[in-house]
Amino acid sequence: MTSTTFPAERTVVLTGAASARGIGRAAADRMASEGWAVAILDINGVDAKAAADEIAARHGVQTIGLAADVSDKDSVDTAIARVEAELPPIVGLANIAGISNPTPFMEETVEGWDRVFDINMRGTFLVSQAVLKGMIERKVGRIVSISSISAQRGGGTFSKVAYSASKGGVIGFTRALAREVGEHGVTVNCVAPGPIDTDIMGGTLTEERKAEMSQGIMMGRVGTREEVAALMSFLLGADAGYITAATYDINGGLQVS
Repeated sequence: MTSTTFPAERTVVLTGAASARGIGRAAADRMASEGWAVAILDINGVDAKAAADEIAARHGVQTIGLAADVSDKDSVDTAIARVEAELPPIVGLANIAGISNPTPFMEETVEGWDRVFDINMRGTFLVSQAVLKGMIERKVGRIVSISSISAQRGGGTFSKVAYSASKGGVIGFTRALAREVGEHGVTVNCVAPGPIDTDIMGGTLTEERKAEMSQGIMMGRVGTREEVAALMSFLLGADAGYITAATYDINGGLQVS
């Protein structure tokens, strides 16, 4: 077992973090404010670069924004190689890239099912594997992935079975990977958000839709991207070295695990 000192110069890789209204972008901004170098990987390379440039200008940290298809091994490996060559060592990974899917099960197609799993589950596998070699060698690392309340409740949200199943896979992946890499000083956790004010659930939420979604939530509202980012930043940070294989609910009390 190891307790390697947390490095002062360190990089966090965030997938799917180019969208201005996404959890990834909020997390990237938060991590930069805490002194991390930031690598944004997104299917949209133009937006990824723009987001990275904006964060660099705001916080004065090193950044890079790269096009990467998280479901494609060559694309992921190429992007991670550039991050490792141009930024400080990768200490943190936030697996945030994901897609929703409101298709009912009996209307689902093989192609639709595979697309959800390619991004939400295969992507989490490929990017985690790509960064872990360096983390294991350096004996320090933090991986945090996005699951969902949909996995815990068996749906009942905007997305249906394919999404719930893929996000359930993220929880199992987190627990099993944590068991394998803990001896190398790497922690692996996930967060399971409830309704959050982003555009992933069919577009920007209207006030009426927010009110509808808030029914049954103890806190009486949907969550914010910044609240999820704050939780992720803690799990990616130096103080979370004894937390691993955990799933953190952030749902305002809609689901009590």
